[in-house]
Amino acid sequence: MKVEIQEIEPCKRQLVVEAPETEVAAAWEAAYGRVQREARLPGFRRGKVPRSLVRVRFADEVRRTVAEELIPATYRRALDEARLRPVEEPEVRDVHLEEGQPLRFTAVVEVKPAITLGTYRGLTVRPAPRRVTDADVEGTLIALAERHATLTTVTRPVRVGDFVLVDYALEPEGGESRREQGYGFSVGGGRVLPEMDEAVIGLAPGDERQLVVRFPDGHPREELRGKTGRLWLRLVEVKEKDVPALDDEFAQAQGAYQTLEELRAAVRLDLGRASEAEARRALEDAVVDAGLADHDFAVPEGLVLREVAHRITRARDQLARQGVNPEALPWDYAKLTEELRPAATRAVRRALFLEAIADREELTVTDAEVDAEIERLARESSRAPQALRSVLQRGGDLEGLRHGLRVAKTVAFLVEHAHIQAEP
Repeated sequence: MKVEIQEIEPCKRQLVVEAPETEVAAAWEAAYGRVQREARLPGFRRGKVPRSLVRVRFADEVRRTVAEELIPATYRRALDEARLRPVEEPEVRDVHLEEGQPLRFTAVVEVKPAITLGTYRGLTVRPAPRRVTDADVEGTLIALAERHATLTTVTRPVRVGDFVLVDYALEPEGGESRREQGYGFSVGGGRVLPEMDEAVIGLAPGDERQLVVRFPDGHPREELRGKTGRLWLRLVEVKEKDVPALDDEFAQAQGAYQTLEELRAAVRLDLGRASEAEARRALEDAVVDAGLADHDFAVPEGLVLREVAHRITRARDQLARQGVNPEALPWDYAKLTEELRPAATRAVRRALFLEAIADREELTVTDAEVDAEIERLARESSRAPQALRSVLQRGGDLEGLRHGLRVAKTVAFLVEHAHIQAEP
């Protein structure tokens, strides 16, 4: 077999492949035999149609059988000879497949870039960890109390902080009108248009108001960005929030705490742990970004598009978990792809860079490390380790787990060998 390789782009190779006539002849013969065994024609039993008639009446089926068997097998052998590992399926073109002649075709494939590693040990970073303040603790306690607030219906006019139910009709400029009854929101919470938020203040149940609104430039619906519209609303109900006092009684209702001071100390500890974890992630990102800044390499378009697809899938899944039907939304996938491309490209560059370092440093993940991670995940999800392993194996996620551990080990290696300059 002949294989000619040409680099047409940094991450793209063109293979011109030719399989010898003897192999092609054997494939044609096998295809004739397979088709003849299943062939049916009037006057002949299945499998008894003469080869001469098979050549005439089933020529297209025979050729298709040869192509489906011979081209993929030849392509895989060509990759082995060329020592290439494509990241996506090939683009096969210029296929020449005729009986009695060699098979010839061209395959264009994308491959990972050959990264020439420069400096990645001893990178200098200046992390800026954020310390937990008294204001952070008090803010968390206030938010906790807000989550335990009860709502009481009142007849007075609306104030900031109330929860209201309204009927409304919205007619956007040049768009379809929208009506809703019993729509609820917290006044001042920033969930609705600012004009709507302000319009309900001072209204009593049964009051109505009409006004002009302007949709922000960053509105989720592109067709409404920067447009104006007319809004009619009627206040249906006002509910006042009754927020519990931050005292010992409130602390006792949150768990194994006797006093507010005990709860405050627990909140500070949790915030401290979260801050440490955030600082570690920021440090890891800073070290990897510092290494990437000194390495310039192309990335395969196929990997970028795959990352974009993963991000869109995650967004759809998140909407579904929130009770929103993704199919009911107007997805502009071409626009989404362009919006997500920069972040996806950075993610692919990061993954390829870390993979190159892991290969250079011969960083591997042992079976014992995989087992330990499965046990940790099982404890967090209150499941049996073997049951979780079975789920991962069935879903094909076990290798993904191993890959994730290798990435984490590589990042830890970079941090370990970095020069970390602390804040003064």
